[in-house]
Amino acid sequence: MMLKKDKLELIRKFYPNALTTIDTVNKLIDFIEDELNIPASKVMMADSICSDDVNSIQYPARATQEFLGPFKMGGLDGFPFTGLTGMGAFASHVPDDGAVFIYYGPHIGISKESVIGEILRFGQHTSSGCCGAAKGALKKLSDGILVEGNVTDMDYQMNTIEQILLKQKDRILNAETPIHEATEVIYEAIDERILELVAATNYNCKYVILMGGVMINSDSDVGSFSSAKRFDVINLKDNKSKKSYLSLIS
Repeated sequence: MMLKKDKLELIRKFYPNALTTIDTVNKLIDFIEDELNIPASKVMMADSICSDDVNSIQYPARATQEFLGPFKMGGLDGFPFTGLTGMGAFASHVPDDGAVFIYYGPHIGISKESVIGEILRFGQHTSSGCCGAAKGALKKLSDGILVEGNVTDMDYQMNTIEQILLKQKDRILNAETPIHEATEVIYEAIDERILELVAATNYNCKYVILMGGVMINSDSDVGSFSSAKRFDVINLKDNKSKKSYLSLIS
C-alpha cells in the first residue's frame, strides 16, 4: 500500500502542482463556503471530462454528494461536445442565489511504474492506454495518416481530437514526451472552447466558477489527481468581474 506522499511524488514527476482529486474537491468546497458564502447544495456542477469509465470510478464522492448535478458536457478526452446547448441547459438549472461550477480538462494516466499514458485498471493484469483517444490520435499523427478537415459523422468525437492534434503536429512530435504535450494541446483547446461557451451563455446566479486542468488517473489502488491550470471566479453581480484563485489549489 502506497502512502499519500509516495503517490504524490510519483505524479509530481510529470505534474509538479498536482493534488489528489479528493484534496482538490475539499479545497474547492471550503473556498465556496468560506469565501463566497454559498453552501455546496446551491452549486450546480458541470464537468467536461473524458467519458472513460475510469473517471467515473475515480470521481470524488463528495463532489457528487454535495453539489447539484453533475451535468455532463464532455466526450472523448474531455472536449465539451454538448456545446452551447449543453451549457445553456445546465445554466438554467442553477439556484438563483447560488453558483455554477465547471470542472474541465483532458485526462492522462501515470502507472505505478511511472509510465505516462498508461494505467492498470481494476480487474486487469496488464496496463492499458489512458487517455486511449489521445494515444490513438497521437499514433495516427506520428504515422502521418491524419488528413486536415477529415471529420466524419461515424467518428465525430475522435476525428475532432485528431484535428486538434494535427494543428500542433510539430510541437507535439518534437516534444520530449509527445503524449504529455498532446494532453497540453488538448487542454488548451478545451479551455478556449469553455471560455467561448461561458461568454455566450446567460446565467441567473451569483457566480460562475471555472476550474480547468489535467485529470490524472493512476492504477486502481493509487487513485486520481488533478493538476490545476485555471481557477477563476466570475462575479455576475459585479459587472462580470473575474478573479483568479489558482494559487489556492496548486
